[in-house]
Amino acid sequence: MSEITETGSGVPNSEGSAGVGGDKAMSGDNLRDLVEDALRTVFDPEIPVNIFDLGLVYEIRIDEGGKIKITMTLTAPACPVAGDIVQDVQQKIEAIEGVVDCHVQLTFDPPWNKEMMTEEAKLELGFL
Repeated sequence: MSEITETGSGVPNSEGSAGVGGDKAMSGDNLRDLVEDALRTVFDPEIPVNIFDLGLVYEIRIDEGGKIKITMTLTAPACPVAGDIVQDVQQKIEAIEGVVDCHVQLTFDPPWNKEMMTEEAKLELGFL
């Protein structure tokens, strides 16, 4: 099983190797780029920064055969739109060519904090 687990969120993840299968036309790196691009189109309606740059995505795992597992968190456990955000992530990832399934796992360990955001997100929200 091949996987990609590193994210730009600042959250440490286990290391994995890129790839989604030898007979696939798309490499694991290309698929990962498409997954990241799709995640950058998902927003919490109350925050004008996407979930990827907010650091809410802790892990992206791409298994052989185009199965994706996203481990993510929310800015607050009681987020009223949590279900909508998870559904949006799943739909956008499953719409990517080469993806056959996407499972989104919510976690609150470690708890999200503003240090997990990209520099661009911090700038956009006035934290710099």
